[in-house]
Amino acid sequence: MIRFRLGVADLAATSFAYSPLQETVLSLRMWTGHAWRFPALRETFAGLRPDFEHLDHLLLTSLVARRRYWVPDFLTPRPATSAPDIGREFAELRATDPALVRAGLEQTFLPLGEPVPARLADAWDDPARLLADIADALEEYWASCLRPTWWPRARAVLEADIGHRARVLAEGGANALLTGISARLSWAENMLTIRRDGPWPSPPTEIPIDGRRLLLTPSCFADGVSTMLSSRALPHIVYGARGLATLTERPAAPAARALERLLGAPRARLLTMLAEPASTTELAHRLGVTPAAVSQHLSVLHAARLLERTRHGRHVRYRHSSLGAALCAPHLGHGSDH
Repeated sequence: MIRFRLGVADLAATSFAYSPLQETVLSLRMWTGHAWRFPALRETFAGLRPDFEHLDHLLLTSLVARRRYWVPDFLTPRPATSAPDIGREFAELRATDPALVRAGLEQTFLPLGEPVPARLADAWDDPARLLADIADALEEYWASCLRPTWWPRARAVLEADIGHRARVLAEGGANALLTGISARLSWAENMLTIRRDGPWPSPPTEIPIDGRRLLLTPSCFADGVSTMLSSRALPHIVYGARGLATLTERPAAPAARALERLLGAPRARLLTMLAEPASTTELAHRLGVTPAAVSQHLSVLHAARLLERTRHGRHVRYRHSSLGAALCAPHLGHGSDH
């Protein structure tokens, strides 16, 4: 197990972020025999397979350990901001000290009794070239498979999760926040403990935060909670995001007829979809319409005080206000999947 010791100031400074580079790297688990862990994502990624197989997929899949689906720490650096730009994240990856590459790969595979894959080990004589090849392959994978349609919806899920955690913190305090993230995470006497089964690259250890700021990042590709393989890394916990079922392609549930007559069908449908926060882009994708059309309806619903909106970085997310929730309440159990 790993324990993070947090003083009062450390607890107050604990924050959330998401990382498109982290999601790009961790999504490789879908191609290496671990897709069964994420049933809500399997259909979507099955549809991406033809594009994936046109890439350097042998290099990409070699980056994930088969036994525990670990990935090297240097591929998932702690996000520098709450919603980093992936171009900057790729630049940071390319600027990694090549001397860290071999150590990072060995730390990923050897504690599991797995050899470092030949595709990686054969290139150790030129770690700078190997690092560049990995970054090139990841960037092409991001551009071809993830960025066009998957990432806008995944980002909405991650932002919604962070919004949910903020509400839990406001309503229940730090204990409710931290223990609600995962059953593997416990909080007692200023100590946040991650319980792990199986092998780990380092012995059980206690890590003082000491002003370095603990960062919590949700992921679509984590089925529990984990941290960096090296105990010397900046404190960073990755956990499974809520709401992955919203990534499944399916028609929006029909709004009740009474609500449609009151608001019109498009606005009624939007309102019933916003029991959980969502962005204009995500809603447009789910409905198969333009963001401009969705934005117009959202503005009307917000002006009528049926929606509230919050900003996360550059993105605005909408959800029911108490009035909107009350208006939808009679309908969500009839003809709806909410």
